[in-house]
Amino acid sequence: MLQHLSIQNYALIDSLSIDLDEHLTIITGETGAGKSILLGALGLIAGNRSDITSLNDKSKKCTVEAVFNIKNYALQDFFTAHELDYDNHTTIRREINPAGNSRAFINDTPVTLSQLKQMSALLIDIHSQHETLALQNNNFQLSILDAIADNTTALKAYKANFNACKLLEAELIKLTEKETSAQKESDYLLFQFNELQEANFHTNEQESLESQLSILNNAEEIKSKIANVLLAFNESDSSLISALNSIKVSAADLAKFGDDLQELSSRINTSFIELKDISDELENVQDNIVFDSIKLELLNDRLNLLYTLQQKHRVRSVEELIVIKVDLDKKLLDFNSIENTIKKVTQQLVADKKVLEKQAVELSKKRRSHISPIEKQLQQTLSELGMPNALLKIEQSELNELNILGKDNIVFLFSANKGVSVKELNKVASGGELSRLMLSIKSLVASSKQLPTIIFDEIDTGVSGDIANKMGIIMDKMANTMQVIAITHLPQIAAKGSSHLFVYKQEKVNKTHSQIKKLNKDERIQEIAKMLSTENPTAAAIKNAKELLMN
Repeated sequence: MLQHLSIQNYALIDSLSIDLDEHLTIITGETGAGKSILLGALGLIAGNRSDITSLNDKSKKCTVEAVFNIKNYALQDFFTAHELDYDNHTTIRREINPAGNSRAFINDTPVTLSQLKQMSALLIDIHSQHETLALQNNNFQLSILDAIADNTTALKAYKANFNACKLLEAELIKLTEKETSAQKESDYLLFQFNELQEANFHTNEQESLESQLSILNNAEEIKSKIANVLLAFNESDSSLISALNSIKVSAADLAKFGDDLQELSSRINTSFIELKDISDELENVQDNIVFDSIKLELLNDRLNLLYTLQQKHRVRSVEELIVIKVDLDKKLLDFNSIENTIKKVTQQLVADKKVLEKQAVELSKKRRSHISPIEKQLQQTLSELGMPNALLKIEQSELNELNILGKDNIVFLFSANKGVSVKELNKVASGGELSRLMLSIKSLVASSKQLPTIIFDEIDTGVSGDIANKMGIIMDKMANTMQVIAITHLPQIAAKGSSHLFVYKQEKVNKTHSQIKKLNKDERIQEIAKMLSTENPTAAAIKNAKELLMN
């Protein structure tokens, strides 16, 4: 239950602190006094979006803090799952700084907005006037049925699987589109790959081809110049090798006259060997250089192919062409793998949809099993609220395809009068009838769930007199098992509370602030008397107020 609420710098509230009763607490006050502001502040605790415009003083931060007694609600698992410190008296705090940034805390530990919403959903249900209108919405009607049928866990599992199926469907669409695109592209890529594969270039091939071609194109000149060199080496009367050989012999004779001469003789011998080796290699080169027109043509063709492919792929080396071939091969393999991936995703989707269909069927069965008991209990409660002939029927039909809530379409059909056929709520229910129906539903939900606190914001709209009194009795019954907080303008309901809070405006330094106070017995009589008559209640109104409080 909500034990304590403090609000700082929120809307018309400068500073407010209030303790709350564990049973039925009534909140009254003039229109515009700030009752809705309290709900807005509690909405921040519940995880609603923050807004910098709600700051009273834009230079200071806003703080809303609520203390809940959760001892009897078995919430330890939530704290463990979210790595939070458990305390029987748990504090939830929300802060909004002047820049508009919001922070949330549970027992002084920072939490995300999602965690805050999950925690608050276990502690408090805030019924707004807008929610009564939402009763006409089919999805809202389905959510009521699920709440009473306690489908929270089953629905959570179903939604997780439904979302997983949607992700797989989206992935399958992308893969199919990719496959279609790949089929168009693969023929061209395969042609490019085969072209490079057939060419079969290898590293450094370009340099080798260009060298061979240069030699063949200049064969005669090369052979002529080699012949001149060999002539100087071997064939003239004063050939280099003959002269060096004579020098080598003379140097060998000098070697015995000292180490220096020995070293010089050795060097001359080495030079002779190197020169003779060069001569022999030049003769081999000369013998191997043969102008071959066929080979020349082959070399030119190979180089032309190389240059053409380099230009086509906008590269300058064989190595870059080899890289491109490897990349093309990888892309072609990827294209081939798309089909296998599509098969796997399709199989997974089929399997998940079978599970999803089974989950939807189980949800439908459980919903159907609760419809008749709900109809009977609501009819009984509506009768207690002055509608003995009211009839509510819950129509369940199957959708053409599964959605995020299952396979059911749920429609609440209603008739307030005997002999009038049931129709959809938005076609037959008046404001007062919707209010009574909503209270009946809320009381039924409260009895089926262990929810600590429920807050009603003028759920009595459109009713008065004896019906208001009966609505107050229903709320009082609810307050036997849970904390009920009701904002009301009706004295009949205000008199039912075990505690009565009064919201009022106060002028401070030329500025209006909202305040709240707990009324004592006499103050409460005066407030209810004012609600019955005027600002200055008559003796009859005061007497009537006392009678209401005694009932």
